[in-house]
Amino acid sequence: MTPNAVAQKLLSFGNPLDRQTALALDAADPLAHFREQFLITDPDVCYLDGNSLGRLPKATVASVNTFLTDEWGTQLVDGWAHWIDQATEAGDLLGRVCLGAAAGQTLVQDTTSVNFYQACLAAINARPGRKTVIIDAANFPTDRFILQGIAKQLGLNLITLNNDGTGGPGAVDVDATDELITPEILRAFLTDDVAMVTLQVIHYRSGAQPDVKAITDLCRANGTLVVWDASHAVGSVDLRFDEWGVDLAVGCTYKYLNAGPGAPAWLYVRKGLQLEIGVPIQGWFAQDKQFEMGPVFEPTTTEMRRFQIASPSIIGIRMVQASLRMIEEATMSAIEAKAQLGTELMFALFDAWLAPLGLTLITPREPGRRGGHISIVHTDAKKIAAALRTMNNVIPDFRTPSGIRLAIAPLPTSFTEVYDGFARLRDLVESRDYLKLQDNGSRVT
Repeated sequence: MTPNAVAQKLLSFGNPLDRQTALALDAADPLAHFREQFLITDPDVCYLDGNSLGRLPKATVASVNTFLTDEWGTQLVDGWAHWIDQATEAGDLLGRVCLGAAAGQTLVQDTTSVNFYQACLAAINARPGRKTVIIDAANFPTDRFILQGIAKQLGLNLITLNNDGTGGPGAVDVDATDELITPEILRAFLTDDVAMVTLQVIHYRSGAQPDVKAITDLCRANGTLVVWDASHAVGSVDLRFDEWGVDLAVGCTYKYLNAGPGAPAWLYVRKGLQLEIGVPIQGWFAQDKQFEMGPVFEPTTTEMRRFQIASPSIIGIRMVQASLRMIEEATMSAIEAKAQLGTELMFALFDAWLAPLGLTLITPREPGRRGGHISIVHTDAKKIAAALRTMNNVIPDFRTPSGIRLAIAPLPTSFTEVYDGFARLRDLVESRDYLKLQDNGSRVT
């Protein structure tokens, strides 16, 4: 949808400041029935943190229990005859449902961090002689820290595009709005020494969405590979990896994909690139004749399996598959449309209720430049976010230095839940009751 189309659709249901409008949105929502397929123990809670951890699908409980009793419990080790390729099978499902990717390019395995390390090192090694890598300061900490370690180990020149003011190794200030890295910003740094660039499909803090295709095309013309982290995009944005020509990407499954805390992540490698780049971690699952247990590593040359390291978490994969079947039924186009409409409602409520109270917004308003969450800023953001949980039964999250993230997870979150959450946020800030809250000492924000 165009920006005007999304705003007009919202207004067609009535005044966004009227709760009846949120109720009307829910009544007309083609995805509303999916909410009943999640375990919701407190109907009064406004859970606006699905961008951090998704709710539990009821189907996941049944799927895991069935695996425990009917597969592991009865088949024992013989189960590996059909478990062994499930990282690939689940990867193909995830690619088809969520990534716009043909089969044979995605694995569900390991953690996002391990997959990110593999992808980055593979990309760097595929460009011998090039000694520069680029990341942005607003990137997720794990990605920045891993790339810093790789750069130090290999003696690379690391450029950190300082798009949020926090700096970092090799920091270079750039004029970025809402942390967004544009092709114009990146172009100035793309010399023939740049081996790899890594960026987020959706910025974890601001929610900004760069032009994936334009940046990928720009880098490819320079002979540079791009590793995209889609952790905060997959399941809320209708991704089109094959269409956009994405080379490498990683992401998690426990946010909008609702696969559970610590569920297996995924790795995507474009088909035409798989034989060009090496396998950084030479695990036995990548071995061509795996069960011959040979003395020398000989990676399979025809499958995405060459990027698999070790035995996949079958229980975790069951959790991923259960959620993906629900998403496949809903369709990513419908999910993205609801995410855009839900964040449009958030903007309307923010403008009327929160901006006058001194909060500011760091998320792009254009639907095609944001995902399923928005980020608002206040000097007391940490206290406000904590007070929302303990005093108002609203669950957001806080991200340093002063951001509160609020999300609509399109399958389990209702428009009324968004409306009520923002109303409670408004009342909390207006009353300043959050100042009464004592720090509970938790590391988790």
